Amino acid sequence: MRYYIADCHFFHQVLNVAMDYRGFDSVEEMNEFMIEQWNQKVRKNDEVVILGDLSWGKADETNELLKRLNGRLFLIQGNHDRFLKSKEFDESRFEWIKSYAELSDNGRKVILSHYPMPFYNNQYRLDEQGNPKAYMLYGHVHDTHDEELLRKIQKMISETEVIAVGGGIRKIPCHMINCFCGYSNYVPLTLDEWIENDRLRKERFE
Repeated sequence: MRYYIADCHFFHQVLNVAMDYRGFDSVEEMNEFMIEQWNQKVRKNDEVVILGDLSWGKADETNELLKRLNGRLFLIQGNHDRFLKSKEFDESRFEWIKSYAELSDNGRKVILSHYPMPFYNNQYRLDEQGNPKAYMLYGHVHDTHDEELLRKIQKMISETEVIAVGGGIRKIPCHMINCFCGYSNYVPLTLDEWIENDRLRKERFE
C-alpha cells in the first residue's frame, strides 16, 4: 500500500499557536500524536511519500523520529527540511530524496512536488469514462490564503474551454490535491483516500 502526506512539521512548536493553530500544549505532545496517527495506519512494508516539510528538528532529532515511523519512506524535499543539510543526518531511512517525482499509482500518474503546479505533466489525459489519468499532489501552502487562491485558480482552469486535439471543445482538466496533514488528522492517506478527502473538502466551498 502507498500513502501520501505533506507538511507534518515535526518539532515545529510555533504551528501550535500560529498559521495552523494546531492547538497542542507542547511540541512533544504534537509529535507523539502525529507518530501515533501515522503508525496506526502505516505498516512496516507500506510506502509513504512525504511531500516535504517533514521535520523542523535538528539532524539528531529527525534521525530518532525516522526510527519510530513505520513504512518505507520517500521524501520530496520541502523548503523547511533543513536537517538535510547536516552531515549528521542519516539518509538511509529514505528510499530516495528528490525535489520532484512522477510515479504510477494503480494506473494513474501522480505528479509529486512540495510546491503546487497548476500545469503539470499528463494534465489533459482522461480515461474512457472521463476520469483523470494524472493527479498533481502537493504541500507547502497548508490551509492558508494561498490554498484558497489555489482553489479559485483550479476552478478557473477547469471551467476554461479550449479547442481539443482533433477538433471540438473541451474544458481543461485540473486535478490538484493538497496533501496537508491537517486535512487528514495527521494520517497518511492513499491516493483514492486523498481524492475523496479533497472532494468532500471542496464541496464545502461550492
